[in-house]
Amino acid sequence: MTDIMDDIVEEISFQSYDDDLRLLFSLLNDVLQRELGPNIMEKIEHTRTLSQSACLIRAAGIEGTAEVLEKQLASELSKMTLEEALKLARAFSHFLSLMGIAETHHRSRKAKNVAQASKSCDDIFNQLIQGGFSPDVLYDTVCKQAVEIVLTAHPTQINRRTLQYKHIRISHLLEFNDRKDLTQEDQDTLIEDLVREITSIWQTDELRRHKPTPVDEARAGLNYVEQSLWKAIPHYLRRLSNALKKHTGRPLPLTCTPIKFGSWMGGDRDGNPNVTAKVTRDVSLLSRWMAIDLYIREVDNLRFELSMNQCSDVLARWAHEIVTKENSEEDRYMSWNQTPKNQTHNVHGLPTQLPAQADVPSCTECNKDQSHYPQLDVPGSEYKPLKNQLQDEEAATSPNKNDEKLNTNGNHSNAAASNGHQTPTPKSGTLSPNQRKLFAESQVGRGSFRKLLEPSTLQKTGISPYRIVLGEVKEKLMNTRRRLEQLLEGLPYDQDPTDYFDTPDQLLQPLMICYDSLQSCGSGILADGRLADLIRRVSVFGMVLMKLDLRQEAGRHSETLDAITKYLDMGTYSEWDENKRIEFLTKELKGKRPLVPPTIQVSSEVKEVLETFRVSAELGSDSLGAYVISMASNASDVLAVELLQKDARLAVAGEQGRPCVGGILRVVPLFETVKDLRAAGSVIRKLLSIDWYKNHILENHNGHQEVMVGYSDSGKDAGRFAAAWELYKAQEDVVAACKEYGIKVTLFHGRGGSIGRGGGPTHLAIQSQPPGSVMGTLRSTEQGEMVQAKFGLPGMAVRQLEIYTTAVLLATLCPPKPPRDDNWRNLMDEISNLSRQSYRSTVYDNPEFIAYFQEATPQAELGHLNIGSRPTRRKSSVGIGDLRAIPWIFAWTQTRFVLPAWLGVGAGLKGVCEKGHVDELQAAYREWPFFQSTIDLIEMVLGKADIPIVKHYDEVLVAESRRGLGDELRRELMSTEKYVLMVTGHEKLSENNKSLRKLIESRLPYLNPLNMLQVEILKRLRSDTENHKLRDALLITINGIAAGMRNTG
Repeated sequence: MTDIMDDIVEEISFQSYDDDLRLLFSLLNDVLQRELGPNIMEKIEHTRTLSQSACLIRAAGIEGTAEVLEKQLASELSKMTLEEALKLARAFSHFLSLMGIAETHHRSRKAKNVAQASKSCDDIFNQLIQGGFSPDVLYDTVCKQAVEIVLTAHPTQINRRTLQYKHIRISHLLEFNDRKDLTQEDQDTLIEDLVREITSIWQTDELRRHKPTPVDEARAGLNYVEQSLWKAIPHYLRRLSNALKKHTGRPLPLTCTPIKFGSWMGGDRDGNPNVTAKVTRDVSLLSRWMAIDLYIREVDNLRFELSMNQCSDVLARWAHEIVTKENSEEDRYMSWNQTPKNQTHNVHGLPTQLPAQADVPSCTECNKDQSHYPQLDVPGSEYKPLKNQLQDEEAATSPNKNDEKLNTNGNHSNAAASNGHQTPTPKSGTLSPNQRKLFAESQVGRGSFRKLLEPSTLQKTGISPYRIVLGEVKEKLMNTRRRLEQLLEGLPYDQDPTDYFDTPDQLLQPLMICYDSLQSCGSGILADGRLADLIRRVSVFGMVLMKLDLRQEAGRHSETLDAITKYLDMGTYSEWDENKRIEFLTKELKGKRPLVPPTIQVSSEVKEVLETFRVSAELGSDSLGAYVISMASNASDVLAVELLQKDARLAVAGEQGRPCVGGILRVVPLFETVKDLRAAGSVIRKLLSIDWYKNHILENHNGHQEVMVGYSDSGKDAGRFAAAWELYKAQEDVVAACKEYGIKVTLFHGRGGSIGRGGGPTHLAIQSQPPGSVMGTLRSTEQGEMVQAKFGLPGMAVRQLEIYTTAVLLATLCPPKPPRDDNWRNLMDEISNLSRQSYRSTVYDNPEFIAYFQEATPQAELGHLNIGSRPTRRKSSVGIGDLRAIPWIFAWTQTRFVLPAWLGVGAGLKGVCEKGHVDELQAAYREWPFFQSTIDLIEMVLGKADIPIVKHYDEVLVAESRRGLGDELRRELMSTEKYVLMVTGHEKLSENNKSLRKLIESRLPYLNPLNMLQVEILKRLRSDTENHKLRDALLITINGIAAGMRNTG
């Protein structure tokens, strides 16, 4: 019941889904029988049967009997021992996880059949051509499209990464099971493998025992690239190119990148003190390291594949120059009995061993029957170069370490060792016994013996010129990787810049020469294979895989400028009015001297902000994306960041004696609250009216202004409907403001996974934006469990990338309809105002609400899940205002009330309907994409809500004096359902999506007992707060319910 469910249910075959579910459930039952024994299994089966009976009877409309059975079930669960409850909770959680795996598998399977997939490139291109668009217009629009998907570290992925991988392996086994040519032996082996995976999952601890660090979160994000997106991107671009060629006659240009990726993991410091300047620097270098490591693997495969000798004159000359250069270096170093500096042995020759997956055609990478999970050895705290080890030995054995200085630059990382890195060989007489042992065990020592097995350069004249050129590419890549390892270790690196790659263009140059050579020799079929895939990967991922955004709250920048202006005896910046701030900031931005004195003494918080800007100046736009200002409300918020950025770049350039690398970061205001959204257009107009700022946008950002709108905090501030309408109007105003000043705009959507945080089906969300707001460009966040749901498997990732491409294309060429007239806008204003008043009167103005929220939900206990590095609150207060949106949504999702997504909507619709506007609302629902999508998403959420379960939480956990508030809220839920159905014209919820309704109902026999168990465990835990076993049991129920609801926050 994920919020991208419409994408799933449109692509699901219930017959095959049910077959897979029966298989998985049967195997899990067998595992549980063996692991738990017959007594517990009897309780599990009895609970499941009783729960299913209650669900069926309630679905039949026999409410009284269903209530009796539900009370019996709750009573039996409340009498269980803690050990029994723990085992039952784990079992039902795994049943729900397997259901999720089966759904995901069938979504992926259907996506592979392009002919059946709606919203595919082929489907949408055909629609546009049939609709009258010329092939040239279609081609140009696709080639100019710029979509960036930004993965964030928002803590909504509840599953441990270990379990995510095991779930993916089960998906691969189900995929293998779909084959029609399986023998009986194959089927038996498949069953054994499934049993092994399910047993392994059962015996694995579901709970994270420690909070992840920001670097842990970043590594998890990079794993999505390595395991899925790396394989998906060439497949997606090939599919896009083929569809484009079919409908326009021209393929997609090889280096064209309609979609790229960004990241907030390691850069989002808003309210997270654990994200420091050092973390940002390390994560950026780590991302570069992984990119280079992945490129090395691909180049190895290419060197094996491109064995032909026929080539273009350009490539032949390049290869000849490489061989000549190596000959001269070998002659120069031969007298020293050393290998040329920083050279890898066997640079041009056939790899000494077959590269991994060299025997696998590149086109199968998204559709493998088996899954491979290469373990990446990432430099970290445990990484220690050989050089350091040897120096440590010297310090222990020699009274004067300078007497026995060892000139090596070894490396014991597995990745480097596997690629034959060789450094100058020390004379054995200069080494102690321990040093000789370390040297012999290192790759440096092994390389000396390998040299005896390889042909000399003079014997390599017949080697393929492609292998010679790619051999040099690999050597430079390995030098690049060594350089990054030393930078991560804080070690100096003085290698010539021509010996390593620093930009994507440097890496693309030799690859494009190889590509052009193959094409000119009539070998286009070879050029368009692995080589084209690698070129496309370099174009999309660059040298960093995902550029890292920085994000900080506007108030932190004001505090920093306070410290600076006070130090300079200029007054207190935060006390100035907006005009004075702008005057000061503009004057300083026009100046050429640094503002911050190097001797300034500041607090640790201000120092951290200044250090972040320093790191951004050192890394530049080659590694970083945008600087996002959360809670932005004024033009000065943007100018403040521009000034601090400029000042840091001047300081760093002065110290280095050269300009900073890369360009200036884009500064992106993030408007989140209703007040700030309403002022967004005015803020952009004020900025663009400042000559310095407009010229800066034109000169440094190609006349492009980026603006971010936040869905989470606006929803928590005003309720979902009011927030949706304010976001719509804010985007219209921002687009109009930029148009007035001749500036292009890119809107950055900060969407969460759940409806309450702006989540929803990708295609529907993009197609319901204001006309003119998506003109070929879009940025959007993907968070937590949505990253796994959309991009966890290569096949699913290809499908999602297509949906992004086609949705943006349609919104650009066929913009969504605006409101038909001002009357519709007036109705939206009225619904929004009534909805916001109702929402805030409950959440913010009712003094009993906070206590009710804390009693009726597991909000206070969610912090023990350890699913994110940041605190659950921005400040230490207990109010709703300072609670982050994710735990706010998460807590209500657990109780199946999902209150933030619908509260206030019923009051708004009721107020307008009672004035006689039902027909107009029904017309708006049929004709206006924004209103239709908003109501449809609310209807979907209402289908997830469960009044009997919510009532059970209140009866057991809420103080009697506050139960009246719960009764009132449940009546409001029923009223909302009534008026939503009135507007849609449906007789019951999800009437237009019966597949979704079936999926929801199929989960209830497993979900309901988990909710009842959670209530009982919460009751016990609140009277025994130090009982860690009770806490574990609660966390397991939270995991299970999240799996059943298919989202968290």
